[in-house]
Amino acid sequence: MLRGVAGAALAMAAVVTAGCATVVEESQPVAVPRGELGQTTNPDLQKPEKDIDALTVVRDFVHASAAPLSNNGAARLYLTEGADKNWHPDNIMNIIDDQFNTVYAPETQTDPNQVEVVIHGQTVGTLNSDSAFIASKGSYNQSVTVQKQPDGQWRIVNPPPKMVLAYSDFTMNYVRVPVYFFAADSNTVVPDLRYVAGVPQSGLADRVVRLLLDGPSDQLRGAVRNALPEGANADGPVTATGDGALVVPLTGVSGQPPDIKRLIAAQIVLSLQTVTPNRLRLLSDGSPLVDGQSEWLPSDLPSYTGMASPSADQPGLMVVNDRIRSLGDGEPIAGPAGQGVYHVKSAAQSLDGRQLAIVEQDGNRERLRIGAFGRDALTVETSTDPLAGSTMTRPTWRPTASTDSTGEVWTVVGGVNVVRVLRTSDLGWVPQAVNAGDVVANGSITVLRLSRDGARVAMVVNGQLMVASVVRSQDAVQLRGSRILPVGSDAQAVDVDWLSQDSLVVATQSSSQPVVKVPVDGLRVDPFNSSNLTPRVSSITAAPGRPIVVADSGGLWTASDLGEVWRPQAHTFPGADPFYPG
Repeated sequence: MLRGVAGAALAMAAVVTAGCATVVEESQPVAVPRGELGQTTNPDLQKPEKDIDALTVVRDFVHASAAPLSNNGAARLYLTEGADKNWHPDNIMNIIDDQFNTVYAPETQTDPNQVEVVIHGQTVGTLNSDSAFIASKGSYNQSVTVQKQPDGQWRIVNPPPKMVLAYSDFTMNYVRVPVYFFAADSNTVVPDLRYVAGVPQSGLADRVVRLLLDGPSDQLRGAVRNALPEGANADGPVTATGDGALVVPLTGVSGQPPDIKRLIAAQIVLSLQTVTPNRLRLLSDGSPLVDGQSEWLPSDLPSYTGMASPSADQPGLMVVNDRIRSLGDGEPIAGPAGQGVYHVKSAAQSLDGRQLAIVEQDGNRERLRIGAFGRDALTVETSTDPLAGSTMTRPTWRPTASTDSTGEVWTVVGGVNVVRVLRTSDLGWVPQAVNAGDVVANGSITVLRLSRDGARVAMVVNGQLMVASVVRSQDAVQLRGSRILPVGSDAQAVDVDWLSQDSLVVATQSSSQPVVKVPVDGLRVDPFNSSNLTPRVSSITAAPGRPIVVADSGGLWTASDLGEVWRPQAHTFPGADPFYPG
């Protein structure tokens, strides 16, 4: 709990962040760009306790730093007057584990009125200037000077240039908001997770809109598009009307065509849906943004996630003893892939269920086949790079915007060559290399799964869970902004799949936490119940609205919630490798 923060401020934070101290997956509102924090003053900030020692001063300063009110006024009360005036902390915040220490520096202290105190801790990650969290692990050591003042109280002379926050204080005062943009080549929305202050409550909707105007986070730049054009701005703050609506006044968008204006409306409405239940009055230069509709609720929008979820009539599949069977009834599927004609090592089904990509054992190497479900699958030429290699990861499908296109298939050859396979005009398939140099620098890729909106990839690289964004140019594709995400203490990842557009489920080698849930930014790791599972878990599959299916040494098991006991899958087989479309 924060020390040195006014009771009124804590009460306000409790209202906003009730239930958010653990940052639940379905995040709650609020978006506040760092430069706008502290605009509301709080005259009731509680002063530090009297006569506390220098170690406690520094420790309480760290706790108070999480409260943004009054330009981090609670933390400034622990500074000398001169340090307060000169402290302009960096826009990047260091988040450290709750178990941190403040100790005297080992050097001999010669001045009884001045001491060096070191903050020792473990880094959880950083909150960047774009309000996006970046997970990182390592030691945190920061020395600060503390002086005794004329009134006998210890105060900090040189506060850290980057604010440091304890994890629980961060999650108590900052909440996560998904800000929505669109996939690069479709109208599928992509959530961009941002962490922003939960207080003050006033102006939250305004800050969300300004985040949209600023564009996507650094990691997603180039992987998503913003329907709001350059030059778009807010023509004043978002304000409430007497009839309960929120007015969102825009400028610089009046020249956009009607279909783009509807996409802009969708971005705003979806991004504000966790901020307010109020009706939104979307204006462009004082007139309705979309002709014929001045007010909006989420229910007024069509679905912008349909292409990011498997078809409801697709129960999922599994590879069992070189054949593909249905997860729905356990029976072999029609065609060569189900009848044992191909020696199937792994496979992937397109989101609409109409296509199969198969990795087939071919002597001492593996090769790729792609074809219509239930029919013959064409062998993709592998005589030259980039498909030359002895192993291939389980394939994964990237959706496309066109209804007459079958998308593209990705795999990793030999652990290092990321390949996308494209449909040609003569209905064949041709491989192209993906620039993944930043990823393979970390080791061999054993698992690669495209998000079903096509904007990100999740991977297992040398036992580590990694994510990256998919950035496309006219003639090349690159994996950009790769990041390592935690999966638990000393645990190694074995397999991964997308539970939703912004969360992953991971199978690990850990016997105590064999299955965990991780948000796409890696802020926290939530273990599933391990009851009934026999480590090690070898594979996992998940999809929005579907039960998670894992394979252990005994067969297949399913669960939907973190605390739920794993139940036997209705049509389980030892050694089965399950997969949902995507």
